[in-house]
Amino acid sequence: MDKKELIDLLNRDLGDEHAATLRYVIHAYLEGEDTPTGASLLSRAKEEMWHMHWLGMVIGQLGGGPNLVPAPYPYDPTNRTTIFKSYVEYEEKLIPHYNGEAEEVDDPHIKRVLQREAWESAIHAKKFQRLLNKLSPEDAKGRPGGESELPKAFLETLQNEIAAKYTEMLQHIRYSWVFQKDGALGWHLMDQAMEKMKHLAHFAEDVAENGLDPRFKAGQIDMNTAIGQALQKALEDVQGGLARHQKLQKDSEAQKHEGFVINLDLTVQQEEYQAAEIGDWKRNK
Repeated sequence: MDKKELIDLLNRDLGDEHAATLRYVIHAYLEGEDTPTGASLLSRAKEEMWHMHWLGMVIGQLGGGPNLVPAPYPYDPTNRTTIFKSYVEYEEKLIPHYNGEAEEVDDPHIKRVLQREAWESAIHAKKFQRLLNKLSPEDAKGRPGGESELPKAFLETLQNEIAAKYTEMLQHIRYSWVFQKDGALGWHLMDQAMEKMKHLAHFAEDVAENGLDPRFKAGQIDMNTAIGQALQKALEDVQGGLARHQKLQKDSEAQKHEGFVINLDLTVQQEEYQAAEIGDWKRNK
């Protein structure tokens, strides 16, 4: 297998893991992070993020461009029973898939990564089966999600913020994988991407509590491979988000929700910090 074929293979896997991450995190928000089911789903989603990270790191090391488009995730949304059965089936199919790919790869590190993806998928399937077995008859027949209470216009504002922060998060993750050769800078960018995931959650939780699937729809991703230009784009994105969120702090509907205001204040402070950090990195390049 030549390098291009290997990068293409890994990018297909990256799309599958991306899809799993989104499915489980959306479901977690719909159940509620403070519920046992929601907490378990969020834990699986975080593990899928690590799967994405391992694959993205290898693709970056090979000189490839990471694919940030999630693959389809087939699942039956009829009720919790059908949803969790879909999750078990999805994870079980990945076990022979990854083991088969590992047999085709010569590089020992990449082989181990693919084998690890396989045995962690097996663990995920078992954990989802356990959640399925523990469902009460009422929960088994029901669907996740609550009643809509927030005004539609405000929910749409939150949905737009989810999409914007999701795009920004993916952008930073891509930069961290592509710019590994720049040493600590790649990890600094990854740190910021992790922080953006929490910002995203602040908006997504409120949307999910109102019975809607958070809108994880990415905008255009910058494919730049020049670090100076990439940092400029990252700075502009952070500054744009900061400006929007400072305006949202003054929104009359937002001010009615104390928990949201607390999270928004934290987001603004962290974005101010991020912008200052990126500005320093840019000047030092």
